[in-house]
Amino acid sequence: MRISDLKPKSNSTHKKIRVGRGNGSGKGTFSTYGCKGAKSRSGGTKQKGFEGGQTPLYRRLPKFRGFKSLRREEFIEVNLDSIEKLASGSEEINLNELFAWNVKVLGRGTINSSLKIKASKFSKSALKKIEEAKGSTEVI
Repeated sequence: MRISDLKPKSNSTHKKIRVGRGNGSGKGTFSTYGCKGAKSRSGGTKQKGFEGGQTPLYRRLPKFRGFKSLRREEFIEVNLDSIEKLASGSEEINLNELFAWNVKVLGRGTINSSLKIKASKFSKSALKKIEEAKGSTEVI
């Protein structure tokens, strides 16, 4: 066996169709481009998103407005009225460990017991209410 004897498996290759080489070839005259129209002429391709003259989708939709910071921090919001239930008798509560996420304490509700609360952030009204209840805060 020689390299010159090697050939591809039968029916695995196809003969290239040569368009525009006379009517005898079966692909003459219009050369598979059809009769008339934009696609049969030179330069007859349309840009991406072309919808036949209709206003395209990318122009019909409103622009995305605003700005989203890449360094934005997300917090779980917890109000004072639910903190007393979460503490359940203990004097100290670490909300970040409890929720396994950054927690911001908000000032809705009241707090009666003096708790030491640890969280990522506190609102001004929450700080005021905790201090009034003789509690303390720690920012983690």
